Amino acid sequence: EKFKTLKNEGNDCVKNGKYEEAVNKYSECLKLNTKECTIYTNRALCYLKLYKYEEAKQDCDHVLQIEDSNIKAFYRRALAYKGLQVRKKNMAGI
Repeated sequence: EKFKTLKNEGNDCVKNGKYEEAVNKYSECLKLNTKECTIYTNRALCYLKLYKYEEAKQDCDHVLQIEDSNIKAFYRRALAYKGLQVRKKNMAGI
C-alpha cells in the first residue's frame, strides 16, 4: 500500500516537472520492492531530465537484467548513452 502511494506521488512529481522529488519517491519505493521494473524506468526518466546519465543507464541496465525485452529500458538507456556521448564531446571541447 505504501509502495503504491509513493509510486503515485512520484508520478505526480514527474507530471509537475519535480524530478528531484520524484527520484526520492521512486528510491523509497525501491526500498520496499526491488523487483518492480517500472519504478526503475520511471526513475531513469527523471535522471535523464536531470542530466544524470550514468544513473539513468544504471537503472536501465538493472531492468534489462530482470526483463531483457523491456522497451522503455532500452530506449531510456539509449538516451543515457547519447547524453554521455554529448557530455564527453563537450568536455573534450573545453
